[in-house]
Amino acid sequence: MSVLLYRLGKFAYGKPWYVIGGWLAVLAAVVLLLVTHPVKLSNEVRIDGTPSQQVIDGLATSLPEASGGQGMLLFTAPKGARIDDDKVRSALVAAVDAVYRHDHVIDAREVLAREAAKGANSPLLRAQAAVAQAAGKPSSGKTPVPLQQGGQPVPGVVVSADGSTALMQFQFDQQTFELPAGTIDSTVRAAEEQAAPGHLEVLPSAAMMEIPDIIGVGEIVGVVVAALVLLITLGSVVAAGLPLIIALAGVTVGVGGAFTLSTVFEIHSLAAVLALMLGLAVGIDYALFIVNRERRLILDQGMDPHEATGRALGTAGSAVFFAGSTVIIALAGLLVIGITLLSTMALVAAGTIAIAVLLALTLLPALLGLVKGRICPARTRRREQERTGGAEHTRATRWGAFLVRHRYAALAASILIPVILAVPAAGMKLGLPSGASYNTDTGQRRSYDLVSDAYGPGYNGPLLIAVDSTTNGRPLTPATLAAVTSDLRSVKGATSVSLAGMNQAGTTAILSLIPGSGPNDDATKDLVTDVRDKSAQIRATRDADIGIAGFTALAIDVSDRLADVLPLYVATVLGLSLIVLLLVFRSLMVPVMATLGFLLSIAATFGITTAVFQWGWLQSLIGLDATAPVVSLLPIIITGVLYGLAMDYQMFLVTSIREAHVHGATAVNATVIGFARASSVVLAAATIMVSVFAGFVFNAQPMIKQAGFALAAGILIDAFVIRMTFIPATMALAQEKAWWIPARLDRLLPDLDVEGDQLAQKIPLPHPTAAQQAQTVS
Repeated sequence: MSVLLYRLGKFAYGKPWYVIGGWLAVLAAVVLLLVTHPVKLSNEVRIDGTPSQQVIDGLATSLPEASGGQGMLLFTAPKGARIDDDKVRSALVAAVDAVYRHDHVIDAREVLAREAAKGANSPLLRAQAAVAQAAGKPSSGKTPVPLQQGGQPVPGVVVSADGSTALMQFQFDQQTFELPAGTIDSTVRAAEEQAAPGHLEVLPSAAMMEIPDIIGVGEIVGVVVAALVLLITLGSVVAAGLPLIIALAGVTVGVGGAFTLSTVFEIHSLAAVLALMLGLAVGIDYALFIVNRERRLILDQGMDPHEATGRALGTAGSAVFFAGSTVIIALAGLLVIGITLLSTMALVAAGTIAIAVLLALTLLPALLGLVKGRICPARTRRREQERTGGAEHTRATRWGAFLVRHRYAALAASILIPVILAVPAAGMKLGLPSGASYNTDTGQRRSYDLVSDAYGPGYNGPLLIAVDSTTNGRPLTPATLAAVTSDLRSVKGATSVSLAGMNQAGTTAILSLIPGSGPNDDATKDLVTDVRDKSAQIRATRDADIGIAGFTALAIDVSDRLADVLPLYVATVLGLSLIVLLLVFRSLMVPVMATLGFLLSIAATFGITTAVFQWGWLQSLIGLDATAPVVSLLPIIITGVLYGLAMDYQMFLVTSIREAHVHGATAVNATVIGFARASSVVLAAATIMVSVFAGFVFNAQPMIKQAGFALAAGILIDAFVIRMTFIPATMALAQEKAWWIPARLDRLLPDLDVEGDQLAQKIPLPHPTAAQQAQTVS
């Protein structure tokens, strides 16, 4: 591996425009596709095979018009006015008409008109009357009334009891992520234009609001901080600029390439953000590691930049290759779960990281071939020569020696800190983001709060009950629907039940059940559980099957499904990664220590995330003023990503320790020497990664905010507490045992030569001439 990468580095350095030209062609192709193909991202969480998704899929067959995406608009009357004022009501009716006439919106008025023409023979109207009678009056004190037009109720629109707001609920003819780009925005604009004469404010629900930009001020600040860290670490603008170029090129190709496929495959906004975060972070870190190694070869050994590039790629490049492979393995583990949403996230992120590795191993040496000796300018060389003492006197060496001397105390502290931070994780609750998850100054939260105040919190998350006939295709009778309604109405927490639709054959009906609590409240989850428990009784006594869908049902199903597959995922990732670490380090203890350290850091990460987002601790520091459950998808995603990134630092740090040990240092001395050599770049890399992830904490979207925070906190803990304290202390305790491996296993394992021993043997180090040394500082 080291010899192959050495030759690749020298080729790219010697013929830079061959490599640069190839990557420019790829970039141009991606940009062209981005310009010619609109980007469509989804915020919808869909997991096939869950009970709620099975209900939705079943409705797509039996009642297609009810399987589309849900839309909700809240109309607020101006101060001092009411919805039933003539001018306001006229504007509202016009706005409702504009929505129903819009493309891809199902006009509920036409459905009712067709049924009304049937008179007493209409199954829908008879069922509607039976359900209404069985449901009785809503138990909530905020009983809305239908909007009236010409003495008839307008379907889908209700007015609050105080007359201050009107709520319109409707359906699109497709799922929201399948709608043509701009459909939702144009629907809202059409309503706003007609509502303007009545001075009505139109607020869409959180699900209908535009997905926030995935790159904002916070993300840009994170990249700027990363640039400053690079400048401080590498000491020159040229050297600092190269990792940034690699990272930006990587996310352009990786994330941009994914965007070009968004019209063909559903891509969740979190998948794009995750790939962007990881692409920026690892792109900078991997390039930094190689550039730093080249600079050390030039500064410490006076090596020619061309030769130093090859040697850096043969040693540091090997570590980068296996570090990237570990992250990709951790992400690829999501594929074994069989959940399409997670598989898409994994493929987009893994593809972006693979591109970052390829760029670091090909484009970076080509760029180094352009800058040549400017990677270490003369002032940097002079500054290095003016330093007194050697590496043994640096702060990193002193810290490494301190850890070795006080190994028991360091080990105890590095275990105790994560354990304490992990305590809140015991109370972690999972859910999906709702309007309540947003800050109070956002449109999503305003809409949620206004609906809760005017209609009750349950209107923000109505439950859909699919009722299917079990009598060999015979229609559901009004009596059956009335009986099912009575059963549902008797469940604790159900405030109202109404008929939302029925198919032409009369074999499938949809009931809308409004809970008395919000979508993420425990009471609503209990309601869903109780309704599902009642389904067997209803089937036995009512000749009907019921299934439940809706926000809370979906949240429960997602959490349960992910909890079921998490052990399999963790076992798969840990197993594959342990094999990779065993191959790289040729040790049994080092991979085990690395994995145990990760378990400490992931537990602490979940604890901190729970305390901040669910309990509200220190939330003002990240611009948060609302508490919410931890997003259901987060634990499994963060587990995979953080494990991969943690192994990056394990790879960078321990390969340096192993290199010192292989070259003759005792295990304890190798720990100090290797730590001194690698800690500065690990410190810089971790700071960069935390800065990039922290930039996403200020994104308005709750899922992105939580992901950015969890990754930033996780890297902070893992890099500084685990990799730079726990690992050196443990290795100092184990001493030579840390590198023990059975002789037979040692013979069976392939020699990956991450340290570059084969490179040094097959291609000995050249002795630099005076002219070469002069070129180095020119």
